Amino acid sequence: MAFKARKKVLPQQAVRARIESLTHDGRGVARVDGKPVFIDGALPGEEVSFVYTELRRDYGEGRVETVPEPTISRVEPRCPSFGVCGGCSLQHLADEAQIEEKQKLLVEQFRRIGKIGDIPLFPPLMGPSWGYRHKARLGVKHVPKKGRVLVGFRERSSPYIADVEYCPVLHPKLGDRLRDLSELIGGLSLKDRLPQIEAAVGDERAALLFRVLDNPSEADLARLKAFGEEFGFDIYLQRQGPDSVTALHPENPPLLSYALPEQGVEFRFKPTEFTQVNVDINRKMVARVMEVLAPEPGDAVLDLFCGIGNFTLALARRAGSVVGVEGSREAVERARQNAADNRLDNVEFHVADLAQPLDGLAWAGRRYDKLLLDPSRAGAEEALAGVPRWGVSRIVYVSCNPSTLARDAGILVHRHGYRLIRAGVMDMFPQTAHVESIALFEQ
Repeated sequence: MAFKARKKVLPQQAVRARIESLTHDGRGVARVDGKPVFIDGALPGEEVSFVYTELRRDYGEGRVETVPEPTISRVEPRCPSFGVCGGCSLQHLADEAQIEEKQKLLVEQFRRIGKIGDIPLFPPLMGPSWGYRHKARLGVKHVPKKGRVLVGFRERSSPYIADVEYCPVLHPKLGDRLRDLSELIGGLSLKDRLPQIEAAVGDERAALLFRVLDNPSEADLARLKAFGEEFGFDIYLQRQGPDSVTALHPENPPLLSYALPEQGVEFRFKPTEFTQVNVDINRKMVARVMEVLAPEPGDAVLDLFCGIGNFTLALARRAGSVVGVEGSREAVERARQNAADNRLDNVEFHVADLAQPLDGLAWAGRRYDKLLLDPSRAGAEEALAGVPRWGVSRIVYVSCNPSTLARDAGILVHRHGYRLIRAGVMDMFPQTAHVESIALFEQ
């Protein structure tokens, strides 16, 4: 006869603890009875009173009740839904302190995972702290008990949509329209069959893509078109997979676009295609890559995980030749079109799964002078096997995950003989614990 394990009874009384550091997801770390406890709402250096929400053999989890000794960096969150909505985790920490904590995390990951210490740091790249997010995937849920449709991010550690009426981190064109979107969807016949909105704001246009599980009625289509016209959105519908996306208003909208004026390039993209969410930081990030990779007219440059060409086209303005490689065929087609639109003929693009061996691929058998890496959170470990063959003298690695960056840095330094010259953080996602970073390696 099988017996279910009894759930551990949580202590009912609040516990005092001193917070030592932050986790990668923005929770405070304390030690209680020799065991680490991860506490929502706590900041390094604080003395807090917390209650347990989970207690395991090796660790605990908790939630702040009061903060008898707050850090001087603690601030009042701007959003009334902070702590409930899972979109942000650090609104209670001053902007300058947020970037300091992200730098500490990056340095610690290099030391612990990459076994690399004493790293000179780039000055951090910072931009607007609010209204910066140009792209978002918003959840939608009709909740009869609340008498309305909820539109926004999910609650922290919960599958439910947070009940918010505006969002201060979204671009105002999006963040100020959550209540209007709620009212729009609440008036549709398929309000129970519309789970998600993909939102994107370009330099000149903005788009909303509604994921629908049933066909809208004629009245639904009319309401959606009217919303787009009133608030200045291109409206798209997606009934099934990505291939089912169709434009509703206007019938043939131009693609969205963003420019990198300092680099002299402009990009066009569909609302479903990946672009960086923070336009201001993206411009600064590309400028820093150009500065530290320093492409010259005689250089052959390899850009791995190139997407729609965000770095590739800027590199092509300065280098002799550039090869961009990406796993998504759609992204590569968009990159080629962007290169043509910008009249760049010294760049070529290839589709390849960079998590697989690259043997036999013509582009992978060439020699290059410089290498740019901009992988997903999984990092670039498999692609690094080609580094000795390429013979690059300088590598710039842009990362959205400091753990895999540190792992790959260890490979470059300890296995391939490169030196980590400098590294730093870029505040792509203020008010969150997300760490975007950059590292320069030389032989």
